[in-house]
Amino acid sequence: MKKLISQVGSAIDHYNMINDGDNIAVCLSGGKDSTFLLYALNEIQKYHDKSFILKAITVDPCFNNSFTDFSKIEKLCDKLKIEYVIKRTNLAQIIFDIRKEKNPCSLCARMRRGILHDTAKENNCNKIALGHHFNDVNETFLLNLFNNGNISCFSPITYLSRKDIYMIRPLIYCTESKIIAAIKRNFLPVIKSTCPADGHTEREKIKNLISDLEKTYPNLSKKLFGAIQRSSISGW
Repeated sequence: MKKLISQVGSAIDHYNMINDGDNIAVCLSGGKDSTFLLYALNEIQKYHDKSFILKAITVDPCFNNSFTDFSKIEKLCDKLKIEYVIKRTNLAQIIFDIRKEKNPCSLCARMRRGILHDTAKENNCNKIALGHHFNDVNETFLLNLFNNGNISCFSPITYLSRKDIYMIRPLIYCTESKIIAAIKRNFLPVIKSTCPADGHTEREKIKNLISDLEKTYPNLSKKLFGAIQRSSISGW
């Protein structure tokens, strides 16, 4: 766990993600990545040379027209003494029942981001920490290439001028497998997604493709990540 948290610290310092006085909202979905992110930032907060405040925000799409049970996450926030905000929404109803989206992930992500940004601002946060990790970087790059013909990826830091808020991604040096292992070893709570599209997305296809390619091209993921860092892609 210490090594993994040090990787989070390295990403923060390398890209200057945190400054003195920051009020950071951790986007807490209840999944493994955001739960680990909250835990890691709480540990880093204890010794980092920059002083910052942490809050946790969950946007609940309310799948199956019911509130998601985040009680385990709420207990973790209480234990860590981190303020926790749950924003209940009707996203699932809009996307699946009203609009009946065949490819719901993109619209859902955009709408959730908008709600998250507004909720963070309402809680006086100037930055939002997202749980995108090492694998997400590679997968997003290939998704943009294969589906849109673009050489692009999200940045370690993104400034949204319209909202006057920064998005930071402290987990970009952490692999998904290491995060899963850390969650299990430290018995951190994870809330399984009840989204009907979970596990049947374009991202899942790309994840499997990279796994298959690595059987022929060892260390492909590390090489791909390195290529992104050495590229002219904005923010890298």
